[in-house]
Amino acid sequence: MIVIADDITGAAEIAGIAFSKGQQVSLVCGCDTATNGTTVIATDTRSMSEAEAVAETRRIISHSSFPFLIPHSSFLIFKKTDSALRGHVVAELEALMQATGYRCAVYLPANPSKGRIIKNGVYYINGKPIHETDFSFDPEFPAKTSVLRERFPDAEEKGIVMPDACSEEDIRYIIAQYNDEETLFAGAADLFSALLSPQVNPLTSHPSPLTSKDTLILCGSTQSKALKLGIPVAPMPLEIYDGSSDLSLWDTEAYAKSGSLILTIPHTHRTGKEVAVHLRSVMAEMACQLVGEQQPDHLIIEGGATAWATLQALGWKDFQIVRQIAPGIVQMRATNGTLVTLKPGSYPWGPLFTTP
Repeated sequence: MIVIADDITGAAEIAGIAFSKGQQVSLVCGCDTATNGTTVIATDTRSMSEAEAVAETRRIISHSSFPFLIPHSSFLIFKKTDSALRGHVVAELEALMQATGYRCAVYLPANPSKGRIIKNGVYYINGKPIHETDFSFDPEFPAKTSVLRERFPDAEEKGIVMPDACSEEDIRYIIAQYNDEETLFAGAADLFSALLSPQVNPLTSHPSPLTSKDTLILCGSTQSKALKLGIPVAPMPLEIYDGSSDLSLWDTEAYAKSGSLILTIPHTHRTGKEVAVHLRSVMAEMACQLVGEQQPDHLIIEGGATAWATLQALGWKDFQIVRQIAPGIVQMRATNGTLVTLKPGSYPWGPLFTTP
């Protein structure tokens, strides 16, 4: 099975689900090598321009390592997309369909297990239309409408169907209705989970603590909730946030003293693509500096764009899945032995992290 995800936290989430269901799983960052079992390819296409995202999609599909990426094969292709409608969804699905020969695609971003449903063509999060939530302030893909046909006006003409789904039973019905060799499935974690066999290898039994003695935590979202972990916190200074100062102004001395640190972004007054790129780049640069000074036992990153920028800057591209901490929160081991835990910015930390 091949999964192509448009950000790294989504890739990790899918890898965790596959691993929990007994699959042999590998996660690679933008690489071109498929392995036995399930290969989850993390891209950063959600942070690219639409043209760049399409080109990267075509590059991955056209690579010689994937001659089996065509319909009528024993390999399933799944396209992981954001459960908050972000990303270049239609353009990437159209590129995938053209490259593989699939004639239609089912796009199902609903995650009923997390209160994210589609009813009468409208996307709701915990009963509220998505354009009335904090996703309306997303710097790159603000939710200006909750109606899927308005958000993706050209989807249907390109062979992409967007069915309602209010429950896991609805998702299973949709799979049964569309499951043929000419249909590509794309969407969120609940859809992927339903496509796989029942869970046989639970990951949450006998969990170890999420944090260890030497832990570096990157809260890459301006919407991050405060964490109460007894770990020193180093907020990004306003001057760095605004781009008027370099990293030397960021006080991270507590990291050398305690071995652990939480980096946060406490400011929210700037929006836009350039701001998002600046913030994840700065966070990645600071993380590289700190890892270079004192490599942590455990690196925890919130936010897919921040995670991608950080891991690329560190040069860490191949990971072994260790376990799924909580839905969407997956722990992996880098080749240098460092534990890496990733969490989507739009998901809660779960019961192992306390937020006010």
